[in-house]
Amino acid sequence: MRVLAALLVLAAAGLGAWQLLPSDGDKGATIVVGTTDSITSLDPAGAYDAGSWALFSNVYQSLLTYEPGGVQPVPDAAESCSFDAGSLTTYRCTLREGLTFPSGREMTAEDVKFSFDRVKKINSDVGPAALLSTLASVDARGMKVTFHLTSPDATFPFKVATGAGAIVDSERYPADKLRTDTSVDGTGPYTLTSYTKGSSATLSPNSRYKGAVKSTGAPVDLRYYKDPKALDEAWKAKQVQVATRQLPPDVLAQLNPSDPGQRVTEADSSDTRNLYFNTRKGSPLHDVEVRRAIAWIIDRERLASTVYDGTVDPLYSLIPTGLIGHTTSFFDAYPTQSVAKARALLQDAGVETPVRFTYGYGIGSGAAAEEAEEIKRQLEASGLFQVDVKGYEWTDFQKRWATGKLDAYAVGWVADYPDPDTFASPLIGTDSTMNTGYSNAVVDRLIKSSQQYADRARASKDLRAVQERIAKDVPAIPLWQRKEYIVTSEDVGGGQYLSDGSGVFRLWSLTWI
Repeated sequence: MRVLAALLVLAAAGLGAWQLLPSDGDKGATIVVGTTDSITSLDPAGAYDAGSWALFSNVYQSLLTYEPGGVQPVPDAAESCSFDAGSLTTYRCTLREGLTFPSGREMTAEDVKFSFDRVKKINSDVGPAALLSTLASVDARGMKVTFHLTSPDATFPFKVATGAGAIVDSERYPADKLRTDTSVDGTGPYTLTSYTKGSSATLSPNSRYKGAVKSTGAPVDLRYYKDPKALDEAWKAKQVQVATRQLPPDVLAQLNPSDPGQRVTEADSSDTRNLYFNTRKGSPLHDVEVRRAIAWIIDRERLASTVYDGTVDPLYSLIPTGLIGHTTSFFDAYPTQSVAKARALLQDAGVETPVRFTYGYGIGSGAAAEEAEEIKRQLEASGLFQVDVKGYEWTDFQKRWATGKLDAYAVGWVADYPDPDTFASPLIGTDSTMNTGYSNAVVDRLIKSSQQYADRARASKDLRAVQERIAKDVPAIPLWQRKEYIVTSEDVGGGQYLSDGSGVFRLWSLTWI
């Protein structure tokens, strides 16, 4: 993702009374956290989205995790992990002793092997199997786990530390299909005591937890809201003590650190949003010249200033600013909006206009509806396109793009781990999770080459070349990058550690003051 040291800045601590909060002696009371994120599945093999993984990092353990502001994974369920000397194809971990599942059964190395094997075996359309593309096999002996990779992959420890590496109880999860109930059997800092899909998740500190987290925080009630407006209403009504991901853009733009009764945390992040295209034969966007024509028309600056009230920055690269390999490849290829160049491309390719295609977005995903309408307006104003826009409930939306039922779709991307690789292979590599149908041998070779460097700065050349190629082939168009805002009541501390772009959502950092 990026070097995260000193990224989090607590803008200010507001003064004033916060009604309906516990008194100073009520430190064990529940903290209510509001978000517009959605949960795809409670099973780590069936979810690859920010909302699900935010919950996973609290109720499951992976072998590795990240400390606040950290850019290298540290042991969590593992006592230690390392590559074999001189090799980036064999990775070994020794499991921490005394880890117990909710049933009371002690975790074994076989549970770790089981967890990784089932992610790959189930290979869910909306799961994280693509993240483990370099994993060939896993061995378990005693307390030791050995991962055998198909090619040198210095980024593999980063992937182990993600939700794809969440360890489940092998006696409670089927090996070949997803678990569908509303219970969780993990060893994380919290236990899930109740869950209502689309509404709430109630978490209690796990007294049996052993790992990188030194002390768990207060009980937490996660509330899921259908859209930013609903979250804002809950915040203003003081129904939540923490609001994150994501208040409406106009509210974020007006946040004032000096306002009484709140604390505002503004954090640099690698939170980006791209417009993806179905490049398969039969799609109106199969022809690369059609996709290039769209790239000539999209006006990111207007999108950022009108739809997002200046709370996002235009992005011209799949890899966001602040990360190794960031470029301005799309600005270099399409430096200004030009309907004339777009029209010439389509005419030379013999494409009949207007090109009609479907555009999908996830309902409740920030200002996704307004964004879709603005992109539709821009494209149709050119006279070259006719765009059929429709919003879908998040799980339905994921399934639609994963099964190739949409021509174009806008999806936000939160870094899985603090390395630029998370913006390459999962997004535009062959069989990527974005499922655009795009496959390019040169891009795949460059991605694999970039993974071989333990010194990640040496990967920059390959990653830059990847982005130059993507700007030519246009399976996706980067739209914007934004900062992350977390607002808490004045009586709640630790908001500045809640999220830092490492993929870990630290609910245990929240405390009553």
